[in-house]
Amino acid sequence: MKISARNTIKGTVRKVIQGPVSAEVVLSVAPGIEIVAVISTPSAKTLKLKKGKKAYAVIKASSVMVATD
Repeated sequence: MKISARNTIKGTVRKVIQGPVSAEVVLSVAPGIEIVAVISTPSAKTLKLKKGKKAYAVIKASSVMVATD
């Protein structure tokens, strides 16, 4: 796989919750650390995502905000 995004994190699918339009995908990327993504249900099906499958979180953002109370 070749991709231009710099923030590519390898993980393992822990859970996929499919809805009619979108799917929530939980990736375990390190002990106790998970990344959650919402993708289209057709994309989840095309990628054949299921628990235990290796996958990548590809993060492409123009900004990250931090807030405190």
